Amino acid sequence: MKAILIEKPDDTQTVSVSEVSETQLPEGDVLVDVAYSTLNYKDALAITGAAPVVRSFPMVPGIDFTGTVAESSHPDFKPGDRVVLNGWGVGEVHWGGLAERARVKGDWLVPLPEAIDLRQAAAIGTAGYTAMLCVLALERQGVTPDKGEIVVSGAAGGVGSVATALLAAKGYEVAAVTGRASEADYLRGLGAASVIDRAELTGKTRALAKERWAGGIDVAGSTVLANMLSMMKYRGVVAACGLAAGMDLPASVAPFILRGVTLAGVDSVMCPKPDRLEAWSRLSSDLDLGKLEEMSTELPFDKVVETAQRFLKGEVRGRIIVPVTA
Repeated sequence: MKAILIEKPDDTQTVSVSEVSETQLPEGDVLVDVAYSTLNYKDALAITGAAPVVRSFPMVPGIDFTGTVAESSHPDFKPGDRVVLNGWGVGEVHWGGLAERARVKGDWLVPLPEAIDLRQAAAIGTAGYTAMLCVLALERQGVTPDKGEIVVSGAAGGVGSVATALLAAKGYEVAAVTGRASEADYLRGLGAASVIDRAELTGKTRALAKERWAGGIDVAGSTVLANMLSMMKYRGVVAACGLAAGMDLPASVAPFILRGVTLAGVDSVMCPKPDRLEAWSRLSSDLDLGKLEEMSTELPFDKVVETAQRFLKGEVRGRIIVPVTA
């Protein structure tokens, strides 16, 4: 079968499009014919070796895939079922979706809602599913559209694009943060009410700044998140799900103890299945599939490796779909 294979026979990592025997697939109780995979930030880190994402070699990257069950000994799935997988260490410690077939644990799979096809599910991917988890986190903390504007960092990226579209569709006023002024029209097309230069959130942090937003979704971490927290309104909530700007957090406790701000961590990798099912159910009803198409680009399988470097440089927009056998 065709696969992107990351190898490290010595201290040097190599990546290639290879022919791999299906017998090399890891253990699992469901075999899936992969229709689509995707290229995500974590995949780009794995492929380039820019961070130690891959923890065993050889490895097939691809933290997302959608496809059809070929074989199953799991009670919840049978041949022909349409499924989606996001996270669970796939593409890091277990072979992932950038191959024609994947063998995984059935407990990791989510049955695809009828309203979403395989290509759309890939377009949503981990980024879109994470964005939905962030929206759910804001809702659970009582952040409603009448409370005020919601700020979204990395808005032109995968998580940010879907989050912007989801929030706008629910009636929230969205302030989209980007370091690329050229993406302003794209973001307004997704429903953003305003576009903010990322530089406003990358300067020196203050313990408390002027109150601006009722909530936020952050993919950056570091100074961006610290500034976002300092600008939250009283009892504002920030859902944090990424570290594109760094793992540090140069913040003060002031927003938490003087304004009652909540920092809600969102993990999509090991998220329990009931929460996954809720997120995918909401995506099937809440996400404008027309806007999803606008934010999605298809990338040929043989172009994935060379595109990974561009991804890390912030030169790609929205969601990257990789047709595998579709």
